[in-house]
Formats: sequence, C-alpha cells, structure tokens
Amino acid sequence: MYEIELKPEEFKLFRTYIYEKVGISISEEKQTLVKGRLSKRLNELELKSFKEYYNRLVSDTTGDELLFFVSAISTNVTSFFREETQWKWLQGYLPELISSKRDKKIRIWSAGCSSGEEPYTILMFLQNYLPDFESWDIKILATDISSKVLKCAIEGCYESTQIEQLPKNMVMQSFEKFDAKNEMKYQIKSALKKRVLFRLYNLVTDEFFFKNKFDMIFCRNVMIYFDDKTRHQLVGRFAQLLPKGSPLFLGSSESLTTHKETLKLLGSSIYQKL
Repeated sequence: MYEIELKPEEFKLFRTYIYEKVGISISEEKQTLVKGRLSKRLNELELKSFKEYYNRLVSDTTGDELLFFVSAISTNVTSFFREETQWKWLQGYLPELISSKRDKKIRIWSAGCSSGEEPYTILMFLQNYLPDFESWDIKILATDISSKVLKCAIEGCYESTQIEQLPKNMVMQSFEKFDAKNEMKYQIKSALKKRVLFRLYNLVTDEFFFKNKFDMIFCRNVMIYFDDKTRHQLVGRFAQLLPKGSPLFLGSSESLTTHKETLKLLGSSIYQKL
C-alpha cells in the first residue's frame, strides 16, 4: 500500500459532492481524516489518484460507492441505552402516552439507527415499562444511510462486551445466547426483531413519504454532520410528523436555536411538539 496525495482541489470536489448528495458538511480541517479513510479504498480499487476515485464515485449509477463513501467518512458510534437521562424522562412520560392510546398502537422512528442498538433499546425499554407489552401494536421504523450498518442492525447480533452493561434479566428476556467460534454472541430475539422495519433512507434528499405521524422520533448524533440550513429544514420536517405533545430526541451534543414556535426544550436534548 503506497501513499496517495489528496490535493486541495480534489478535497473540494468531495466536499461539494457529499453535501449535495447527503447534506453532510465536511470542514476544511477534515482533509487528513478523509484522506486516511479513503486511502485503503483507492488501493483496493488500484487507483492512482483521488481524482480517479472521485470520477468513479460520481459515475457509479448503483449508488453503492456513495454508501461506502458515507460510511467511510462518518462515525457510527452507538451503544444500548445511551443518553441515560432521556430514558429516565421517557419513563415518566410513558403513563401520559399510554392514557392517550385507546387503540394500543405506538409508532416510533429511529432516524440514523446505525447498527441497531437504538431501536432495540426502545423495544427493551417498552418491554420493561409498558404494562401488557405483548398486547400492544408497536412498530419502529429504523433508517440509516449506510447499508453496511443496516446489515448489522437487521442481523441484531452483538458481542458480549456490547451487552455487558445491561441488567442480566434484560439480557435473558431480549437476547438469544450462542457460541460463535468459541466466542459468546448475543442475538436479539425474533419476537422483538419483527417489530422493527429497517430501511435504507437519506434524511436530506429522500422524500418524507409518511402518511401517519409518529408518537416519538429519535435522531441522535446525526445532525452534527449537517450545516445550519440542512439542520433547520430537517427539524421542520420532523416537527410536522409529530402530534402535539410528542417528543423529539436529539443527541446530547446537539441543540436547536430555531423552531421555538413549534418545539419546546424539556432538557437533556428532548424537545416537545407544541
């Protein structure tokens, strides 16, 4: 593997392309990161310059190379029950949600679901705190722009280190344990898995085709990659899909300075539709 120089003009091409296609805004400071993460790919494809790779990227009609590119430059860091204060808040909010649901139907969107920990956490939470969980019609739409992480999410298989922080009774209730090449793995039980619909989806360029509203939306640590304009547009679209009083969960490093007429901050990056 030999080192290939990423020229400023090539980096500018990548920045423009990813912004137009996905809404991800790459700062000038990320040139070294982009070079580092794409160099291996150039060698795999036996390309001699980043310009050659750019040409390949924009001419790929399958969209596969764009998905690879997005996965390479974005960071999919997630875990079960991250943002602990949000789950504590949700525990207090649940009775209000239950009382408003005569049809016992709950619809949730996990936008930017990565490798599945978030939608499965939502189900484990509801399984523990929702009375008569099995009798409820619960569906979670879990979307991501990366086919690679979605494949992991659909499989729902995790290392022992990924579930070690979970209570033992929750692990027994929600996972099947099996031995994979002398290493214990944990797979989400099919009864939970069937309540999640995984879809490849671009939050910026794909149409918001949803007919019905969601009882809550999770979009955590996704908008850190977007500029203010893209973030503003996306939050506005989320707000339209939430009934009055319903929550929108963002990541702890994300906050809104706009949409104050439609969304109220409750704390811990939890916003409520007014």
